[in-house]
Amino acid sequence: MDDKSVTTIKPMSKEDIPAVAGLERICFSSPWSKNALLEELHNPQAHFLVSETDGSVVGYIGALEICSECYITNICVLPEMRRRGIASALLNAAENGARERGCEFISLEVRVSNRAAIELYEKNGYNALGERKGFYASPVENAYIMTKYFKDNGR
Repeated sequence: MDDKSVTTIKPMSKEDIPAVAGLERICFSSPWSKNALLEELHNPQAHFLVSETDGSVVGYIGALEICSECYITNICVLPEMRRRGIASALLNAAENGARERGCEFISLEVRVSNRAAIELYEKNGYNALGERKGFYASPVENAYIMTKYFKDNGR
């Protein structure tokens, strides 16, 4: 895969589960299992998207929507495919879907030490609005709660 490869974003399908589970194992210390990902395909509140380059899954984003609120559960991109705009494209696609379905905001947690991700979210209009103590395990670490509002809610 080179820098000129075309990346497409589409809803996650059952066929994508093995690749997404592989991404989870590469990118996270507490990865979701294939079964957990498969369950989300049947959850009407879940909206999972994959990014494909040259027919291979190179990234994905998962979001849950509850009462007009959208929460990103996970976003990841293969390490060798980072810094190519894939994560931003996934964020934008998730945001557009959430807006279309009437959500007022989109929110996520990020490790306080993950500068690259924090900069990505800030660049895309997210603000740190709080911190969850000891949110992550392996290693134990705090998380920033980063949120982007779609409507002017006095913030």
